[in-house]
Parts: sequence; structure tokens; C-alpha cells
Amino acid sequence: MAIKTKHKKRGSTLSLVVMLVLLLVLGAAIILWPVESKAMTPATTAQQSPEEIEATNIVKLHDLAPDFTVKMLDGTRYTLSDLTAEGKVVMITFWATWCPPCRQELSHMQEAIFDRYKGTDLVVLPISRGEEPGKVRALLKKMGITFNVGLDQTEQIYHSYATNYVPRTYVIDRNGRVAYLGLGYDEEVAEQTHQTLDKLLLKK
Repeated sequence: MAIKTKHKKRGSTLSLVVMLVLLLVLGAAIILWPVESKAMTPATTAQQSPEEIEATNIVKLHDLAPDFTVKMLDGTRYTLSDLTAEGKVVMITFWATWCPPCRQELSHMQEAIFDRYKGTDLVVLPISRGEEPGKVRALLKKMGITFNVGLDQTEQIYHSYATNYVPRTYVIDRNGRVAYLGLGYDEEVAEQTHQTLDKLLLKK
């Protein structure tokens, strides 16, 4: 009888250890499971509180922008700190091909940004979040877009700025600080972006 009890205790202990290991694995999976990428639309703002949306911002207004090097679709590379050291103002837009407001912003960008600020110290970096070059090229061709875009296939750049939602627009001043942060794309974001760029680039 004593031997049987000993075996029962060992079996119970083993079961407990297995259960604890399973719980640890499950907990780790939940923590490490990637957050579903979302587009910032009016429906999103209706479903999420301002506090929940704000919590997705890693970089805030007036923060020193995290440095990065991005490879563009044509193979050119840009490093943020190099650009600001040269006295450039940098506009960063994180976007994705599956995101309707991103496509809307891209369709307006040539006239509203590239043409409007041509000849100034502005460098525009529209950075695709987590997508293959082929998919990016296909969308740009379909939309008739000819300006260069960046690739952030691993999302390393994106996740140094935010945890979720595209499009996201950052205007970085000549000191490397965030002068404007816009989430989503609508008339207000477009106007605030223009006001910030005008102040940094066109002021007398």
C-alpha cells in the first residue's frame, strides 16, 4: 500500500508540472501573439476609446524621433539622423496596401506634398508596413503612383514608433523632434500636416 501511495504522489506531481508548463506556454503565446494590424477609420474611432488609441503611440509629440535606416523600393537608403543633420525636414507616413485610408492619402500625396513643397528642404518617406516589394509595386502601378516609397518588411521601424494602426504621419523637424503626429487620414490630418510643413519650410 505504501508503494502505491508513493506512485500516486509521483503521478500527481508529474501532472501538476505538465499543467504548469502548459499554462506557461499558453501565457507566452498570448503575450507574443502579433496584434492584428488595423486601419484607422471612422469605424475604428467609434469602437475604440481615445485612451485606447493613444496607448498605441510609442512616440509622442515633441519626442526625439527614433533613428532608422530605410531601404526604398528603388534600392536607395535613407537614415533619419543623416537627413536631419543635413537640415532636412522629414515627413514619414506608415501605410499598407490593404488599408483604404492609406490608399486615399497616397493618391493625394503627389500634388498635396511632393508638388507643393518641391524645391524645399523636405524629404518624404512613405514607408510600407510589413509587406513584400512585389505587392507594393503592384499597388503603386495600379494607382499610377511614381514617387519612391520605403519598405519595412519586418516592421522594425514601425514598431519603434507605434504598436498598431495605419496610416500614421510624422513630421520631423530639423532637430530630429516630432513636430506633428497624425493618425488616420482625413481633411483635418491633411490640414494639420500642411500647417506644420508650411511653418517649418515656408516661413520667412
